[in-house]
Amino acid sequence: MESQVRGGTRWKRFAVVMVPSVAATACIGVALAQGALAASFSVSGQSFKVSADYIHGEGFSQYGAIDAGKTLDGKDTIHPVAVSAFSDARIQNMCQSVVTPNIPLLGSVTLQLTAGNSGDKDKQVSAKNLYIDVEDLAAEKAVFTGMDIGVSAGSLTDPPMKGGAEKSNPNGFGQSADSVDLYKVKQTAWATTAGTFTLPGLSMKLYSGTKECY
Repeated sequence: MESQVRGGTRWKRFAVVMVPSVAATACIGVALAQGALAASFSVSGQSFKVSADYIHGEGFSQYGAIDAGKTLDGKDTIHPVAVSAFSDARIQNMCQSVVTPNIPLLGSVTLQLTAGNSGDKDKQVSAKNLYIDVEDLAAEKAVFTGMDIGVSAGSLTDPPMKGGAEKSNPNGFGQSADSVDLYKVKQTAWATTAGTFTLPGLSMKLYSGTKECY
């Protein structure tokens, strides 16, 4: 049975192993809200899962890129991703989870973050200049308005490519839309960046074992 991790001395052991993934995930609710992340950075050795009941985006673009980083044992690695970008996004019932495996004496531990669980638009998660480096995405339904498919990535403007030291070909394949509506979304991602990220009803919990969003 999965339960929240509790106790005194175990927390000290847990913190040593978990700090990198906590830092990577906490940026979604803290550093991203301050616009503190660079356009390109080395990703952690852990992907994370995100689910949402509904995502509405204004100004959508997508293109291919490569995320470089390290595995959990410190080896160099790269991950091919599709960067999904939104000028403005609203997310209903967002859940994010990351599992840290093989912690001494604890086994696997899951960090799960939830926010925006409301039908009220003003109480849902919102973001501006949101970029998600996606490895895998599924949705029950997707509706695109004003879509252009097959444009060069470097010509995307709303929003544009991240820029900086991003590992992506500006002459490569890209697509864009004036707006997008995604229903029952499930995705695995390696990175998320945003100018602002607002999370009403934020809850972050730690669980023993594997308790992912989906």
